[in-house]
Amino acid sequence: MSIDYKKIKTLGALKKAGYKVKSIRDELRDNLREKIAKGEEVFVGVWGYENTVIPELERAILSRHNINLLGLRGQAKTRLARLMINLLDEWIPVVEGSEINDDPLHPISRYAINLIAEKGEETPITWLHREDRFYEKLATPDVTVADLIGDVDPIKAANLKLSYADDRVIHFGMIPRANRCIFVINELPDLQARIQVSLFNILQEGDIQIRGFKLRLPLDLQFVFTANPEDYTNRGSIVTPLKDRIGSQILTHYPEDIETARKITDQEAKLDHRQTEAIYISDAAKDLLEQISFEARDSEYVDVKSGVSARMSITAFENLLSTAERRSLLSGEEITAVRLSDFMGVIPAITGKIELVYEGEQEGAGGVAESLLESAVKTIFSTYFPEINKLERKDAETPYDAILSWFFDGEGFELLDEASDVYYKEQLDAIVPLEDLVRKHQPDTNKKDSYFLKELVLWGLVAHKKLSKNRFVQGYQFKDLYGSFIRGL
Repeated sequence: MSIDYKKIKTLGALKKAGYKVKSIRDELRDNLREKIAKGEEVFVGVWGYENTVIPELERAILSRHNINLLGLRGQAKTRLARLMINLLDEWIPVVEGSEINDDPLHPISRYAINLIAEKGEETPITWLHREDRFYEKLATPDVTVADLIGDVDPIKAANLKLSYADDRVIHFGMIPRANRCIFVINELPDLQARIQVSLFNILQEGDIQIRGFKLRLPLDLQFVFTANPEDYTNRGSIVTPLKDRIGSQILTHYPEDIETARKITDQEAKLDHRQTEAIYISDAAKDLLEQISFEARDSEYVDVKSGVSARMSITAFENLLSTAERRSLLSGEEITAVRLSDFMGVIPAITGKIELVYEGEQEGAGGVAESLLESAVKTIFSTYFPEINKLERKDAETPYDAILSWFFDGEGFELLDEASDVYYKEQLDAIVPLEDLVRKHQPDTNKKDSYFLKELVLWGLVAHKKLSKNRFVQGYQFKDLYGSFIRGL
């Protein structure tokens, strides 16, 4: 119903306008029905859930359920909950001065009931915007019942000169104050069991009890909980009766393909416009960056139960561009392109985002991060160039023989971290067989991308144990595996 909220300032005017009361779950349901019927996208900017999580979430909203989003870290659980505010009505009326967003037509607090009894049709009302109807609380072990539900306030009792037997001395907690709003509790298993018990009545009957006061406050709330499966065994659990009162439990997941992962990273990365304008990054580089996360989720060194957050790719992307930016500033170049050697700059973004198992701890976080990069190079390499088999006949010809011969006959070559673009390109162009290989197997590649692919070939041959790569202070040295040893003999 179209109502000019700016003109309606009293209860009488609200009634005259024909305003109809609607619960928050009916608001969400009705607005979702309308959007689905019109073919409008509801959860904008959430990628990879179009056929899995989002249909389940929409079914839960249509069913008017409280919702638990269960998944590993970095799976957009809180993002989904925040986007639910777009399904609320833009404005709702509230009794002016009410602590718990009383509906003027159905007040539930003593304050609102008394005010309406006193002023009648002249009771002042205000309008609450949907952006202000989202409450969020991170569950930590120190959260108390008083924080969530409320408690007796001795200061209020003293100021109002009331006894503790008067319910006006109650200070409402976060949940009553979120009446007619979406209330999100993140990491629910971290709440102590006795605190979870205090939510039973609110979820089932919608009322609250505070310090023995018999209050009948039929709160109108949409609860959304988030939880990590790891927490069920490590830090705590959701008590069974509480799980029983949550209508729908929805499992989230990580992106299932590189393309979806790239969309998420491009959307979420916080970049300076000077980075996006001055630094070119090829599709192969973007694929390689995302592949690192996929390798980490399958790695024997990484704790699978803990998960590998999508934030790892996002922060690694930011680090990657910053590495290229720093190099261009040092060499005095205004425009540059991301190189594969720049990927060593993303190591800090990886080490801070992965939880290691015992074997990974023995390898060290830095060593694991480098092995993940090498595995990603190996995977991406095979999508652009012919696969290298582990077992090959000694006399079998391969597409890489000319490159390996070039290294066997020469002294190898060095790729400096801070080399200018001109020097970097000259070095790679000097390996003529490399140019031939890229042109043959990636004939449609533009000149900008060709240098990253040339470097990918070298790193791929190292990953497949066809060349050796050694780190020195200023860069990397690529050599034939056995040539220099034989010449020494």
